[in-house]
Amino acid sequence: MPPTLASLVHHSALKLTVRAGEDRLDVPVRWAHVSELADPVPYMDGGELLLITALKLDAEDPEAMRRYVKRLVGAGVVGLGFAVGVNYEHTPEALVDAAREEGLPLIEVPRRTPFLAIIKAVSAAIAADQYRAVTAGFAAQRELTRQALTAGPEGLLAALAAQIDGWAALYDASGSVAAAAPEWSGRRAGRLTAEVERLRERPAPASSVVGGPEHEDRVELHTIGTGRRPRAALAVGTAAALGTVERYALHSAIALLTLTTERSRSLQAAEQRIGAAVLRMLLAGQPDHARAVAGDLYGGLLDAPFRIVVAECGPAPAGLAGLAEDVEAAAAGAGEAVLVVPEGQRLVLLAADGGAAVAACGEYAAARETARTAQEQPAGEEDDVVIGMSAPAGPIAAAGAYKQAEQSLSVARRRGRVLVEHDQLASGSVLPLLADDAVRAFADGLLRALHEHDATGRGDLVASLRAWLSRHGQWDAAAADLGVHRHTLRYRMRRVEEILGRSLDDPDVRMELWLALKATAPESQGVV
Repeated sequence: MPPTLASLVHHSALKLTVRAGEDRLDVPVRWAHVSELADPVPYMDGGELLLITALKLDAEDPEAMRRYVKRLVGAGVVGLGFAVGVNYEHTPEALVDAAREEGLPLIEVPRRTPFLAIIKAVSAAIAADQYRAVTAGFAAQRELTRQALTAGPEGLLAALAAQIDGWAALYDASGSVAAAAPEWSGRRAGRLTAEVERLRERPAPASSVVGGPEHEDRVELHTIGTGRRPRAALAVGTAAALGTVERYALHSAIALLTLTTERSRSLQAAEQRIGAAVLRMLLAGQPDHARAVAGDLYGGLLDAPFRIVVAECGPAPAGLAGLAEDVEAAAAGAGEAVLVVPEGQRLVLLAADGGAAVAACGEYAAARETARTAQEQPAGEEDDVVIGMSAPAGPIAAAGAYKQAEQSLSVARRRGRVLVEHDQLASGSVLPLLADDAVRAFADGLLRALHEHDATGRGDLVASLRAWLSRHGQWDAAAADLGVHRHTLRYRMRRVEEILGRSLDDPDVRMELWLALKATAPESQGVV
């Protein structure tokens, strides 16, 4: 306990007497200070016992004393010590009355008690209190460390709750309550998940205090971990603000939980090397060797359909780090295994089909698309992330799945999309792939001579070619579509061959002409 006015009054060597404010002696004293200034308020910090002899004060003037005492109370002075036998033989009644009116404790100091003795007593009591707090803090740290080593996070939380005389809860990477102590606090901790999620969005380390009429107690929230997105969070609930010893215990718990929940850099690097080796074996068509190397770390992931995700970023790879953290957090929250392999400006993920990690990729892409639209940011910025996702596959088909992911990545980059799934390409049409400036330029060049011929009014070769190709070279059907005689259509197709210098009997020529017509058709111009 810090020193109080009561402890000073009861100090047998000081011989102090209370003249006013007897009911407020339990207030803590932060320091004892001597000042004979008529207005010492600018030099007060709050919590002081002010010691005076009234050298420059008219202590017998009631109005002057009321103003003086009122200023002291407003500055946070907790007590006034008045030395008698120096300038006044007794404490003036004007000062006593003013102190009683303002509720300021007034302590009479006898002549034989020097102010220095009071200051030393306060200093010694403060030092003793600090020593007790540090000693108790070390004891709490030892107990928390012992519990963390023997009983894990659950034991640590129980010890922390006992130390702070309240409750404690640990939240996992997904923001769900992972453990709580005592048991009854789990429901209370569960009501704070929204506040925990908001806290985890802030740069680490972060903390906040939750309190108010709608809450049963005062709750402090702290992030756990050193990454951009914390891996966990700690909540502690108490009836009042934490004291020095409780604060020591809380900080020790945060440090210990960080050590128990945050993987070391060397371990993380080792896991990534194992993951890279597993991926190389899968792509090399060696699934059995991949399973043997993965062991329990990724083994379950290789026994079910998975998707391969390939993501790329510009020179600033912060986006890839964010994607990796989001995917790992989602997988940890769902109890899934996920393989994450960073490769410079590229990130390769192998995640269970239909799982939380795959869903996290979609949510990440949707959030970036929304942010890009809101900021009117064009595609192609240096920190843009582009993601390609394969169709579901097994270990034997891993190489094909990787190729699918790269194909999807290429399409996403060309279309200015954040994420493209191979399923979308396989189930859609090839026509959207023609929406490219290079393809349109090729098509325009291939058909330019026919368009120039038609512009002279000497025939409608482009429309005739489109009708003939759409009818697979059937003369009567194509001529009927055009409303011309089949001999007229035959003549026009010979003119097409003469102008282009190509034979329509060649299937490759027919294919190129058909794609060129589709690429330059009005309905294809808006395809993205």
